[in-house]
Amino acid sequence: MYGQTNAWVLPNGRYGAFEVNETDVFIITQRAARNLAYQGFSRIPEKPSCLIELTGYDLIGLPLKSPLARHQIIYALPMLTIVADKGTGIVTSVPGDAPDDYMALHDLKSKPAFRNNIGVKDEWVMPFEIVPIINIPEFGDKAAEKVCGDLKIKSQNEEEKLAEAKRLTYLKGFTEGTLLVGEFAGRRVQEAKSWIRSKLMEAGNAIMYSEPEKHVVSRSGDECVVAQTEQWYISYGEAEWKKLAEECLSSMNLYSDVTRHGFEHTLSWLNQWACSRSFGLGTRIPWDEKYLVESLSDSTLYMAYYTIAHFLHDGDMYGDSNTSGVIPEQMTDEVWDFIFCDGPFPKSSGISSSILNKMKQEFEYWYPFDLRVSGKDLIQNHLTFSIYNHTAIMPKKHWPRGYRCNGHLMLNSKKMSKSTGNFLTLRQAIEEYSADATRMALADAGDGVDDANFVFDTANTAIGRLTKEIAWMEKNLSADSLRRGSPSTFADHVFLNEINIAVKRTEQNYQSCMFREALITGFYGLQAARDWYQDSFGAQDMNRDLVWHYMDVETRMVAPICPHYAEYVWREVLKKDGFVVNAGWPAADAPDLILQSANNYLKKSIDVMRKKLKKHQPNSKKAGNNGAPISSSVEGKKLIGLIYVKEQFDEWKADCLRILQNNFNIETRTFAPDRVILEALQSSSLGQAKDFRQIQNLCMPFVKSKKNEAVQLGAQALDLKLPFGEIEVLKENLDLIKRQLDLEEVEVLSAANPDDRAKVGALVKQIEQNPPFPGSPTTIFLTR
Repeated sequence: MYGQTNAWVLPNGRYGAFEVNETDVFIITQRAARNLAYQGFSRIPEKPSCLIELTGYDLIGLPLKSPLARHQIIYALPMLTIVADKGTGIVTSVPGDAPDDYMALHDLKSKPAFRNNIGVKDEWVMPFEIVPIINIPEFGDKAAEKVCGDLKIKSQNEEEKLAEAKRLTYLKGFTEGTLLVGEFAGRRVQEAKSWIRSKLMEAGNAIMYSEPEKHVVSRSGDECVVAQTEQWYISYGEAEWKKLAEECLSSMNLYSDVTRHGFEHTLSWLNQWACSRSFGLGTRIPWDEKYLVESLSDSTLYMAYYTIAHFLHDGDMYGDSNTSGVIPEQMTDEVWDFIFCDGPFPKSSGISSSILNKMKQEFEYWYPFDLRVSGKDLIQNHLTFSIYNHTAIMPKKHWPRGYRCNGHLMLNSKKMSKSTGNFLTLRQAIEEYSADATRMALADAGDGVDDANFVFDTANTAIGRLTKEIAWMEKNLSADSLRRGSPSTFADHVFLNEINIAVKRTEQNYQSCMFREALITGFYGLQAARDWYQDSFGAQDMNRDLVWHYMDVETRMVAPICPHYAEYVWREVLKKDGFVVNAGWPAADAPDLILQSANNYLKKSIDVMRKKLKKHQPNSKKAGNNGAPISSSVEGKKLIGLIYVKEQFDEWKADCLRILQNNFNIETRTFAPDRVILEALQSSSLGQAKDFRQIQNLCMPFVKSKKNEAVQLGAQALDLKLPFGEIEVLKENLDLIKRQLDLEEVEVLSAANPDDRAKVGALVKQIEQNPPFPGSPTTIFLTR
């Protein structure tokens, strides 16, 4: 207000002169007048009273007097970017700190032809200069002028640049700006703003005006307004109460940083909340029964009520059937205090002591609740209210322990909508896909707080996967060829280890409510491990005990998602007693991560060999996506593979790894700055070499790669050799390699042994051009 140089109107905007009481007339838009009419500012209550309709052109050049402005008279000027459905349609112009105002006034001042075209006289514009009223750090006391200059904004039509200018100055001006003029000079803007507003209202120079944040249409098709009504408020945000809510939140499991940030943000702004309404369904406010508790404020403690509801309702939601003999009038404040708040025993309630003690026992058994699942849209109100109200009423031992918030559900990557036909009820899904296939598709729809996506193809595929898995189990349960005895081969140990890993990871995923990840680790991934195990054998067959163990474990782990399937398999296929839901979570030994690494090394090596073999035999029969063996035989000759292994880094790579080891924090998995590592390289024996520049070009990509591995895997990624014997792993799986690649012979050799290198003859150049290193053997294919 202090820095106002003019007021802006939309030239083709529709305005009116509206009677707001018996003596005052406001020139505003029809929309603003309608809002004000419901806020007590209309001569006719709840109905705008318009004396005359106007356009913005009628208002241009109108002399005005603005309270607090330095200029005695200012004028209404045109601005083409005013949004008519926001505010009153009349915009205060403060070019000192508002980039839009500065550029609009600048355009009028610097373009005489523009002024003439829209009928603006020079005396309405030219005498009015910027009035410095706020000092903003980094921008000074003419922030709008500076930021527009910095961003090289030339016109009021450069919307994107002006939006950036406002982003840079508005928040900073409010939170860090200092007022330079007026009664509150020297105060921060955010402090002075409320005081100035109060002064203006006390002097009769301003009124409070409210409107919806955006265009809101009711179900009846009417545009909504903000109405002033008698209202009860709950004072969320009160300092001591807010501390309790923050303390509760800090100890809760929210399963997602996004969710936690949402609650923290809500606690930062939530203040008085209107908790009553005068119509609709709901609970009457006890001390003012003409009002109802509005829906978001209601039932924030209903979880506590659930713990004793069976005593009061006996299965009947209306409470008509009640075998406990408790009537509503007996549930006094003293009774609730006894049950929920450790209050004294209510002697005069009329409820028997046995019923009261049972109620309290039930509540104490179930509370505090460990998990409440709800939508992310309720973080900013209902769920935060629940935290506040629990901390206000209950002792700390009964405060909530966890919320799991989720997004909405999409259908085939599109928003569900009855109007577009993209809609599916739960009953329809069950009838179409079955209950368990529907549950599997829902689990697969996504984790976290993003909107989940139910896909029809996933539900259809689930039917086939579950049916196929039953068929596989039935086939192998009746097979006589399964090998008996304890697990003994490399493949046996790997498969058992993969089962143990799946059990541990799936348990973690369920505990984190990550159902898609649980489905991946406990079903899809476990089946992939089984398929690899099955492919690992040729003439020899799988281990019977391991196969049965796999079936048992998989059935237990998929039961939370597909309970009907799991119960059928448990009783009808595996012929086990009881129910799988009562069988408990499968036991598992600690995963052997070194064995897992060895198996991953084996699979990766075979995959690399397969790709190289395709190039070696361009006319060979290609392998399928499932990694089926390649037919690569040449008529009359044997195709053999010589696998050269180097089990330890040496030379410059070893020096690099030692330097990284010395600059790695094992606990935090972080490295010293790159500058420190480079200095260590330069001062090492590598740095003294004549060809250091050439070596450095090789070192840096290697160093970067190993740093990334160490952050992911830990210090073992910096060892000079792998934690298992590469030659031993490859030799133990020669038959598997031969089958996978359709080779007649495979030999594992040491790249460091001259005699082994001589076996490839002239092809030794391939080893020199592509030397093996730990984790990456080099394979040479020969025909003999």
